[in-house]
Amino acid sequence: MPSSPTEVSTTLFTPVDEEAAYAEAVARFLGSPCPEAVPVWVGGRADLLSAVRLAAGLYHGIARPEPYARGVLLGGDELPAGLRALMAPLALQWLDEKELSAELLQSAPGGRSLLVVAAYPRLTSDPVLEIVRRARPGEGRRVAFLTGRDAASLAWFTAKQFCRPAPGVDASGLFTSTDRPEALGAVEVYDDRALERRDIGAELLGRRWRRVLLQGHGRDDSVNLADFTVCGLNSEAPRRPDLLGPRCAYGPDCYKPNEKLIPLNRVSAVEIVLSSCNNGPFADAVAYDPKYQLMLNAIDGAARDVVAAPTVHDSARPENTAWMNAVAAGSPSVTGLNTAISGAQPDPAYWHFGMADDRGSEPRPVPQVPDPLVLSTSARLTAYLAGGLLPERHALRPRLTRFAGKVERWVTRQATAAEGEQAILRALSDDLQSLDHVISRQIVENPETEFTDCHAHFGLRSAVAPESVSEVRCPCGRPARQFVKRALVPTALDTVCTVCIRCGDMAYRTDGAPEVRVEAAGEEVRAGETLHARVRVRSERRGPVRIGMFVPRHLRSDCTVTPSASKIRAAAGQWHEAEFSLAVDAGAHPQAYYFTAFAVQDLGLSVARWDFGVLPAGGSAER
Repeated sequence: MPSSPTEVSTTLFTPVDEEAAYAEAVARFLGSPCPEAVPVWVGGRADLLSAVRLAAGLYHGIARPEPYARGVLLGGDELPAGLRALMAPLALQWLDEKELSAELLQSAPGGRSLLVVAAYPRLTSDPVLEIVRRARPGEGRRVAFLTGRDAASLAWFTAKQFCRPAPGVDASGLFTSTDRPEALGAVEVYDDRALERRDIGAELLGRRWRRVLLQGHGRDDSVNLADFTVCGLNSEAPRRPDLLGPRCAYGPDCYKPNEKLIPLNRVSAVEIVLSSCNNGPFADAVAYDPKYQLMLNAIDGAARDVVAAPTVHDSARPENTAWMNAVAAGSPSVTGLNTAISGAQPDPAYWHFGMADDRGSEPRPVPQVPDPLVLSTSARLTAYLAGGLLPERHALRPRLTRFAGKVERWVTRQATAAEGEQAILRALSDDLQSLDHVISRQIVENPETEFTDCHAHFGLRSAVAPESVSEVRCPCGRPARQFVKRALVPTALDTVCTVCIRCGDMAYRTDGAPEVRVEAAGEEVRAGETLHARVRVRSERRGPVRIGMFVPRHLRSDCTVTPSASKIRAAAGQWHEAEFSLAVDAGAHPQAYYFTAFAVQDLGLSVARWDFGVLPAGGSAER
């Protein structure tokens, strides 16, 4: 195990109490080509001196961070001159605080676009809220913030931006009481099971961490990790009696066991991600006195980078997966987290405090929504099971019900992140192919099944979409109309219908099901002879399509269809063909008949019909 973070020297930082001496030390630091220590104005605060000793074990060597294109300092006249000078290299262009607006961000260059610096009381929703909202991932503009509960905290946080993590500080840990993710890469995962079995306080406080994510329920002041509590209290900070405090502000005890409190400013981590709600609120939107605030306590500690949430959010498995991917890629946590959660809420859920090292590669994005095949399968199962199509005693109903339960789980964001999109699609495809085979066999054995009648069933619960009506040509060569009957209720499916002036309703398919066309060698066949037919199929999705053919009940005993069913391995968007033959017995009654071709793929069903006549065998005399 790495050495204790307290067994270190403090030669990387030079604490200074006097403002004049601090300004002189900053000038020497900035003027030196190879400075050995960063000056820190601590303002007489003992807690910051403790943090300096703690941080010395995390960092080794000094380097100026890559500057942001633009910087805005709020309330600069309230800060020591030395601190303003130390901040100067962190942005290429510094603007007046009156220019801070969302429009400023939109006009900023891409990449490291904007740095906002202010003591915490200045970080109010006006003007900062719109800056956070506009910093959406994917738009190419990154925003960072530097802050602290007062000028001394801000000076300490700024000093840490000039330091590099020490060699060997490479451990990353995800601590969560609300999820059970599989560990990715080198990230160590501590879920609720580990929280029950292990001393998480000792783990967090006794090791040096490169990156840590803390996820659980909480507010401004704490994150709950089972019986452990990550605590935001800084006992050295002054109390504001005009603001509400948590329970410990009014009595001797915490609402959780005192022996399981984890002071966040004693966690030795280069980056701390707070993945609970409201842990880094705007200064005018706090629930509790900032003395107890998690984000400010992390800044007072050893962390160089802190990612916090200004309000509520619904982070879960997708965000945990995104963060672990970001760790593996060496990329900023805030980008991965906000990208992952963008499918669940309209605005970014996290903001980044610190200069952020973004030299790593972009991590693989976590899928935001389920694959379209998952959604179409869910819709079809809902229609078959909840729409009254299949009776309660239907043989396939129990199996379809179990399958619907699996698909319902796969629709969630959590499942997509937890199981992986490709694993879900493999399992889904296996189930669909098996069910398609069973349905096609049922249709062959009993063509008058609920599945072949589904288009009529859904049609009764639908209405023609006028904009969908178009002129087409029936395979028989005559004019036809094609249109969509749009489902009126969620328990029905849209159907595409084709109606010929001669053949009538010659084709139906549920929306997204394969398109089927049929052709025959002619419109007549003599009894005792064979009619050859061709079925053409075009599917939207690559994969197997089950096809088959049958004749009406009154011809079935006098006609043999070969083959009765077949399978086509379809390429998306391409036509495929299969040959069928209908051997008509010599004793078949001469009259008009039809045959029906069907296709099943991914529970989507299509039928197409061809009208033909049977002539008397051997040219029998006609009346």
